[in-house]
Amino acid sequence: MRISEAAALALATRLLDEHGTPRDHAVLQARVLVTAEMKGHPSHGLQRLPRLIERIERGLIDPETKGTQRWRADAILDVEGSSGFGPVVAMAAIERLATHIPDLGIGLVAVRNANHLGMLAHYVEAIAALGFVGIALSSSEALVHPYGGTRAMLGTNPLAIAVPTAGKPLVLDLATSLVPMGRIHHHAATGRPVPEGWARDADGHPTTDAVRAKAGAIAPFGDAKGYGLGIAMELLVAALAGSALAPDVRGTLDSRSPCNKGDVFILIEPSLAQGLPARLSAYLDAVRASPPSETGEPVLVPGDRARKRLAVASRDGFDIDQRLWEDLNALSRSRVLAFEGLRS
Repeated sequence: MRISEAAALALATRLLDEHGTPRDHAVLQARVLVTAEMKGHPSHGLQRLPRLIERIERGLIDPETKGTQRWRADAILDVEGSSGFGPVVAMAAIERLATHIPDLGIGLVAVRNANHLGMLAHYVEAIAALGFVGIALSSSEALVHPYGGTRAMLGTNPLAIAVPTAGKPLVLDLATSLVPMGRIHHHAATGRPVPEGWARDADGHPTTDAVRAKAGAIAPFGDAKGYGLGIAMELLVAALAGSALAPDVRGTLDSRSPCNKGDVFILIEPSLAQGLPARLSAYLDAVRASPPSETGEPVLVPGDRARKRLAVASRDGFDIDQRLWEDLNALSRSRVLAFEGLRS
């Protein structure tokens, strides 16, 4: 079924509000989920909302906190997430650090024990909008098998980079796994098999069964290259944030455990070289104008496809699984009825 951006934001915000979330926190968390849907990534979208609600109800998310911030060094802001919403904790820290970047030139936020961030593009786009180069890293449960292995030992360990230009920024957002685990969950929830080569089951055998893949391991992207980048980022995030390593991480895909993964955000003042933003934009346009490998399929640069999808979804709405939409509405109605019962 097709819904509008406004309807999705209203329902997600209302659900979070009904569960004790301050309005500004609810709006931010809802925006991150809905934007993922609009960009064509439902694995990071509204399917995560019921789990967030359940985590609030179980006391695994503190909807009011922005975490506890302290300066570990002049350019390093250390954040204890205190089980807050990932977007709320992250954006509060980024906004605080950003005010210091004109003096520092570069700064880093290291977060531990905050909840799931959603798509990392949201954060680097926000950093680029402030005029800075943005880099974001995050860790997760052990979901990826090493190259040459069969058991999940690494997180999906996503990376995002945004570089401001005279026009739209370049925005790269990728996981070091072949696909995010949320995508496996989306296939399982919608009853679809996963393509060959995506995953192994709990016994280490290749599988196309999404349910069996959930209990197994995802392949690293690019074989040894993705594995090497993933394990380097595993150690990098843990070393900077003081967070758990993948085999001990919990809480991004369940409703039973406190979330103890790590997040790192880097803000960098770009060069003041005259005409640099225009030169960057001209280079990206030259890449777009280069000969395509297939007629009618123009060359894109990172961020183009997501922006196009976002614009279309903003204008025309976007598709969502009807059962999920009905379940979300039922969650909201049941909460309202519960409050009415308490009043009567």
